[in-house]
Amino acid sequence: MSSSAPTAPFENPRAVVRKLLSEAQSEGHGATVRRSIGSYSTVHHPSLTEFCECRWLTSGAFTHQDFSGRKGTIRTGDVQWMTAGRGIVHSEMPASEGVQKGLQLWINLASKDKMIEPRYQELQSKDISRAEKDGVEVRIIAGEAFGVRSPVYTRTPTLYMDFTMRPGSQLHQPVPAGWNAFVYVIEGEGSFGREGAAHHCLVLGADGDGLSVWNGSGAPLRFVLAAGKPLKEPVVQQGPFVMNTRVEIQQAMEDYYYGRNGFEKAGHWSSA
Repeated sequence: MSSSAPTAPFENPRAVVRKLLSEAQSEGHGATVRRSIGSYSTVHHPSLTEFCECRWLTSGAFTHQDFSGRKGTIRTGDVQWMTAGRGIVHSEMPASEGVQKGLQLWINLASKDKMIEPRYQELQSKDISRAEKDGVEVRIIAGEAFGVRSPVYTRTPTLYMDFTMRPGSQLHQPVPAGWNAFVYVIEGEGSFGREGAAHHCLVLGADGDGLSVWNGSGAPLRFVLAAGKPLKEPVVQQGPFVMNTRVEIQQAMEDYYYGRNGFEKAGHWSSA
């Protein structure tokens, strides 16, 4: 745990330009999903290709396995950062009794990186970077906060942080100029320049030095901040395939169907 001096308020904090309620909906095998950014989210993925997926479990346990023979379990507080690259077939299923809760963030890859080999980065809860100051605690999944940096390598430059703010505390977190950013409120309520409460997604404007937050309530406020450098490339998505053109989508689907270009094991594999 690290601490440091207070950060001065920004002269120009980023403003909330859109506020969305992430409504609960049933999906998959008994799962309840709250979508905030994007429109595709599942519990069991038949295939993934050409992007990164970060799964962070807030409670419970999930077992994951893929067609390369890799298998493991992530538990409460653990993080799995999977770069699908040229393609991977995998499954994720609950591994404990009761309710499993977590957040899943999908991050696009630049066209030059879409055909790299798949890669996993997994951190147990105890190994995730943490910092604390002035009544604010943060778990740094990707990026840097309060002078502390996460060990996770993000091929697409990304910030991903879990903040908990005590009543009366303030936060001023820098966000790189030009990056897209949003906040997802997990519990509590606070002022982000605009009020935000649990299960709301707050999209931040592109102008400003960073995120300023005040917890004026009598209860803790917990939220995640996600930000990334725009790729400024066309995006074409169909199912779990994300490419830059319709021709590339068709090629990726054919590779999967015919078991080639990274999908050689796909036709003979099924999750246990």
